[in-house]
Amino acid sequence: MNKTEDMQLIYYSKKHEYIVPHLTRCFMNSFKFHRNLFGYEPGEDVTILLQDFGDFGYGGADALPTNHLNLGINPFNYVYDTMPASERMNSLMHHELAHLVIMDMANKRDRRFRSLFRGKVTPSIENPLSIFYSYLTNPRRYSPRWYHEGFAVFMETWMSGGLGRVLGGYDEMVFRTRIRDNGLIYDMIGLESEGISSDFQVGVNSYLYGTRFISYIAYAHGIDNLLEWISRTDDSEAYFTAQFKKVYRIDIDDEWSNWIEWERNWQSANLDSINLYPVTPFRSISSEALGSVSRYFIDASGKKMYAGIRYPGQVAHIAAIDIRTGEIEKIHDIDGAALFYVFSIAFDDSSNTLFYTTNNNHRRDFWSIDLESRRTHLLIKELRAGDLVFNRVDKSIWGLRHSDGFTTIIRIAAPYADWKSLYVLDYGYDIYDLDISPNGEYLTAAFVDISGYQKLVRFKLSELLTGVFEPETIHDFDVSSPANFVYSSDGRYLYGSSYFTGVSNIFRYDFEIDSMEVISNCETGFFRPVPVSEDSIIVMRYTSDGFNPVFIPNNTLEDVSAINYLGWEIANRHPIVLSWATKAPLIDVDSLLVYSGTYNPTKNIRLSSVYPVVQGYKNSIVLGAHLDMESNLGLSRFNLSIATSPERNQSSDEILHVGFNFRTLKLRGAVTGTWKLSGGYNTADFYDLFGPTKRSRKGYFSKLQFDKSLITDMPLDLSIDIAGYGGLEKLPDYQNVEATFDRFLSSRVAMSHSKVKRSLGAVDDEKGIKWELVSTANYVNSKIYPRIHGGFDYGLISPIEHAPVWLRTSTGYSFADRDDPQANFANFYFGGFGNNWVDYLGVKRYREYYSFPGVDLNYISGFNFAKVMGEWILPPLRFRRVGTPMLYLNWTRASLFTSTIVTNLDDKNKRTFYYNIGVQLDTRISLFSHLRPTLSVGYAVAYEKRTVPPGWNRFTPEYMVSIQILQ
Repeated sequence: MNKTEDMQLIYYSKKHEYIVPHLTRCFMNSFKFHRNLFGYEPGEDVTILLQDFGDFGYGGADALPTNHLNLGINPFNYVYDTMPASERMNSLMHHELAHLVIMDMANKRDRRFRSLFRGKVTPSIENPLSIFYSYLTNPRRYSPRWYHEGFAVFMETWMSGGLGRVLGGYDEMVFRTRIRDNGLIYDMIGLESEGISSDFQVGVNSYLYGTRFISYIAYAHGIDNLLEWISRTDDSEAYFTAQFKKVYRIDIDDEWSNWIEWERNWQSANLDSINLYPVTPFRSISSEALGSVSRYFIDASGKKMYAGIRYPGQVAHIAAIDIRTGEIEKIHDIDGAALFYVFSIAFDDSSNTLFYTTNNNHRRDFWSIDLESRRTHLLIKELRAGDLVFNRVDKSIWGLRHSDGFTTIIRIAAPYADWKSLYVLDYGYDIYDLDISPNGEYLTAAFVDISGYQKLVRFKLSELLTGVFEPETIHDFDVSSPANFVYSSDGRYLYGSSYFTGVSNIFRYDFEIDSMEVISNCETGFFRPVPVSEDSIIVMRYTSDGFNPVFIPNNTLEDVSAINYLGWEIANRHPIVLSWATKAPLIDVDSLLVYSGTYNPTKNIRLSSVYPVVQGYKNSIVLGAHLDMESNLGLSRFNLSIATSPERNQSSDEILHVGFNFRTLKLRGAVTGTWKLSGGYNTADFYDLFGPTKRSRKGYFSKLQFDKSLITDMPLDLSIDIAGYGGLEKLPDYQNVEATFDRFLSSRVAMSHSKVKRSLGAVDDEKGIKWELVSTANYVNSKIYPRIHGGFDYGLISPIEHAPVWLRTSTGYSFADRDDPQANFANFYFGGFGNNWVDYLGVKRYREYYSFPGVDLNYISGFNFAKVMGEWILPPLRFRRVGTPMLYLNWTRASLFTSTIVTNLDDKNKRTFYYNIGVQLDTRISLFSHLRPTLSVGYAVAYEKRTVPPGWNRFTPEYMVSIQILQ
């Protein structure tokens, strides 16, 4: 850890030390700028975690409970120009510190509450009143994501000298296409309730809409007003909509409508400019847009194209698309598909083999699939490479590996079991979008320098094989990206795309005459060209629903018209933004350090907040206080709740209520994993105030728990705990079962696996498997009562979009003697939905193995059991506009279920069958933009079939109403 006056920088690898001085300078430069611009005075240091958890660079920021940043060290993903090509640490600091300052800025009122609660309160699901306290200490944090991302992108763009999405071709294209197609531009509520979840661009819409609206506000009303709206001064309003109305004298909904109308006029003018020259005709291959599409290849017959696609209603998969009919055949699911590029892909048409990557948002694995047999093979685990390209001459595969902040050109020779590093680019320099010439002599790529300037270059493969990195410049694109350039079959041409004119058009480079020529004039955007004949090219055409493969003519054009960017007009009208450009100065960082050494999260725990709580104990209200302590990055946490019963009739040994939890994450050594120590005395619970399920217990306990992921990718998780209890009246897990002995020890070992998927727009898992195996043992009165149970769930997608069907099974066996007086410590108990009127333990509680809606809690018991449930989740109904920016509905969906359970299978005299059928309706609500309560209504009816004496019993139907406050 390195510590300066304002920053603590934590990193875990010596390999990352090279970038620490530069990152520190970037932080100091950006932080100083933001402080001066807003008059911001931080009350604490900023903690930065520098890590290599994924293959692409990214950032995250939060001000709760402390100010911290999370930075991925690797190069950005430049696909479609959705990320700037500027030096990334500089850009990340401009962007993430804008987030931090917006969230942490406090006026007198905020500071009073921070002083009262001894810090900024983090919402706690166990104490939901903390939500209210958190808003009092950090009101601006509870603004929608588009607000935060829009302003951060705005600042990043101008602080980076104009390199960013405010001047980005992709953003202009998105809204130009919406206007051209008379498509929907979401209003503010529709964006949050539908746009970021069911649109093919999902969360990126927060960046798109936020950047566009903030830019429009700056353009139309000036920079000073924008900064006044964003700032948290003593006379400002707490909520972002109230402050907007105070500054602009108009409701934000009305101004959002004004922006949409302005956007229509703006983009209509751009479309008129494009149409000054003939627009390129196209012929669609597919009748529907495919959402996000990877690079694609045409098979040897010229009849099919293979690509990765990801669109709403379908799990991302490899598809074979008939280029004559547009018919799509699903080949194989893709694990860990990326948003825009889906995955990296290479194709050997001689063997009909596709090579591709999985886990594309983390550490990529390298796979192959035989397109004839559909068999897949894991070739290299955690290759961490993409931009794959196949060399037909020697059948090697080339790619770009990201690790420790560097891009490495690699080569994978057949049989593709290992890779070789050929050249590591200097930090700040990058290449992407590779292709190899048909004769196997040259490799082409887009080359980015540390200033953000880009070129189309080529290398001799023979030189790269000897470690010589001497790129030949084919064409200089300035700050535009030379994207997806590929060779023609004869090697004479390169075809690619670029926003060189503001619109992504197709360009062709002719090696014989050394000339770059434009061959399309598109109203929306053309990408990923593949020449298929002398007179036609397949390209991906952007639509509002994603990319659509089309044919266009292979003809050069005389001219195309440029369009206007909103960012240019902002700079012309408000030139002050041009003065914001700033870069980190070359200063001696070592002289600024106040500490350099090892970071220990447990030793760095500090008080983060203290606040009053209200809890339930049995059927009484208890009042008390809750204390939170936490290390800078949240790796170690401690909380303590102490409450008392105000009721006079409470027995003397039940007046005091105490509960504590300590959790720490151990990252190194033989026992890496999460350790948790908890305990309590007459534990109370807020949710016991609301409903039938009681979690409070008389008595005391102490528990040690260890959790670890044994296999990350599978995944396979292990959980072990041991606990001691005393003074109990009821069993810890079963509120209606008496503790026949009040002191005992309990242990539990559980292994679980979950490999589930959901398509874009889904609100629940739609396919896959889950299983768990749990062994428990209670040590009671010098005797051990062991038992074991397990479960297996299997889900599959139905023909109806977002309507999966799940089969959920479980079984268990107790090894105890039925006639033992402590047999209740070995029994299994079932019953009820389990939801309280206000709850937090999960919306779909009826899926738990111990639930059985339609009968009372813990009514069903047995020494062994088998249970089967069938569940059909119906498609969600999304609400485009129901509510206000502070409180609105997201979606509602229904689930139908039926279950069967049989207990005491080994004893025909006690064997009993139970059946139920039920329905649950869930409605997701958004509160303060960040909070996601869910209102649930359920109904179930159950039947009992006895063996001895034979007969049936119908239970009184169970009704359930519950709201889960936090997701």
